[in-house]
Amino acid sequence: QVRIVESGGGWVQPGGSLRLSCAASGFTLSRYPVSWYRQAPGKERESVASITTGSYSMSYIDDVKGRFTISRDDAMNTVYLQMNSLKPEDTAVYYCHARGYSDDWRLGDYWGPGTQVTVSS
Repeated sequence: QVRIVESGGGWVQPGGSLRLSCAASGFTLSRYPVSWYRQAPGKERESVASITTGSYSMSYIDDVKGRFTISRDDAMNTVYLQMNSLKPEDTAVYYCHARGYSDDWRLGDYWGPGTQVTVSS
């Protein structure tokens, strides 16, 4: 059974930092590109950052370029999102996503339950 879990969210003041983690069991993250999404209240879910296998390439939406950094630790089967200079508009639930074959060869879109990030003074 695939389990993806995000952690590291919380409340932070504007200008602060958080590091989100995405850990998986039953699914080997290193085999596939991984993305972080976010969904703010009343808005659609949007892709924030993505990383290819082997960390060859990372991509970001314009709103977070220069502030967020996505990385992966394949030995730990974990993907991170370092978020600096946070703004109130970054407030959202952040989700980790990967599409591929689970360790028991089930193809799927795999999501975690999300972690809340709140930026306010």
